[in-house]
Amino acid sequence: MVKEELIQRSPLRVFEQSIHGGLGKGKLGVIASRHGIGKTACLVHIATDKLFKDEQVIHVSFSQNVSHVIAWYEDIFTEISKKRHLEDAMEVHDEIIKHRVIMNFNQDNVTVDLIISSLKAMITDGGFHADTVVFDGYRMTVASDEDLLKLKQFAEETQLEVWFSVSPVSRDVDVDEFGVPTTLAKFADSLDVLIGLRYVSDHVVMTVVRDHGSAEPVKMAVKLDPKTMLICDE
Repeated sequence: MVKEELIQRSPLRVFEQSIHGGLGKGKLGVIASRHGIGKTACLVHIATDKLFKDEQVIHVSFSQNVSHVIAWYEDIFTEISKKRHLEDAMEVHDEIIKHRVIMNFNQDNVTVDLIISSLKAMITDGGFHADTVVFDGYRMTVASDEDLLKLKQFAEETQLEVWFSVSPVSRDVDVDEFGVPTTLAKFADSLDVLIGLRYVSDHVVMTVVRDHGSAEPVKMAVKLDPKTMLICDE
């Protein structure tokens, strides 16, 4: 399969249809669940799909191990290329990674203002004209209202599509029936898209909890396969 056909037949097209055509420029989207369900895999699959379309992605990691993030991209690309029988896979791989930048922060030692200024510097001074930013592991549930407002303003001003993965900080925090931590509820009205993940049998159910103003939860027509860690059709 050639890259163009892979893009057209990707389950990410179904994912986008499930949220009215996608997240959209200047919008905030969150993928939420307990720890270890597959949020990072979802983010990396979304980001990789953007890379296949020659869009520019900044991956902001709050993990101390950047090599772990790179490994996720390698694994997701490998699974996609095998599943879809991608032609000239290594050539495509070497081309698309030119459109990705990974930035690393420790949330305990950095302010939202510094994160935003670093991103703006990368985009403006570094000449990396990003289309999408993903915040992997940002502890949104303990962020302040002001911090979230600044992130929302950043997305709107730059017209970037901004995705977050969010888990509860404390292991004893409850999650609702869709897998969303109850501690995220305070920010729900500020999010354009909120997707919850939860294990059911041999796969991970993805539910759109908020969708561009709608607060009627709807099961997505895609799921996460724990074996490949890919978003796939139902």
